[in-house]
Amino acid sequence: MTSGKLPAEERRSLTIQTVIQLAARQNPADITTTEIARYMGLTQGALFRHFPTKDELWLAVMDWVAEHLMKRLDQAAQGPNSPLAALQAMFLAHAAFVVEHPGVPRMIFGELQHAEDTPAKNRVLRLIGGYSERLHRLIAQGKSCGELPETLDAGAAATLFIGTLQGLVMQSLLAGDEERIGRDAPKVFAIYLRGIRSPA
Repeated sequence: MTSGKLPAEERRSLTIQTVIQLAARQNPADITTTEIARYMGLTQGALFRHFPTKDELWLAVMDWVAEHLMKRLDQAAQGPNSPLAALQAMFLAHAAFVVEHPGVPRMIFGELQHAEDTPAKNRVLRLIGGYSERLHRLIAQGKSCGELPETLDAGAAATLFIGTLQGLVMQSLLAGDEERIGRDAPKVFAIYLRGIRSPA
């Protein structure tokens, strides 16, 4: 891949996409700025003009993930006319996002494994917090309209939603089959739904 002479913002965006693509094929912790620059057809000096340190680049990647994943989830949740349908749309939209960007979960898991705080890790934690808030709102709406029982533990339901997606992602990564999450997501969500919804 060569980036040529691109405007600064396009070069930054291309660099972020390059990191995500490389993370889909190898351990993100092993990716070096030398490798990124070579993949893009740049010198390290050219790369450092846009991202002075690797930490700043990783933070920019996590910012990109947070922005685009949340935008995808919000758009998915706006269409359906019921809270449970919105939860399903979010679940499937997240699965589709991972299929399109398999390097993203590798980077997220990698950041969460750090014992120390890093800007990128803190950004991932804020992403998870924002995700959980969205789920709590939909669960509260589901209770209000009778789709979900009043006794449902919203925190546990939100944790299970995210954890179920994480499990699907891990299985697809272990199998080396990124498409698996897209195939399995509808069936797995149906089981999740049976566990939280109000009796008919």
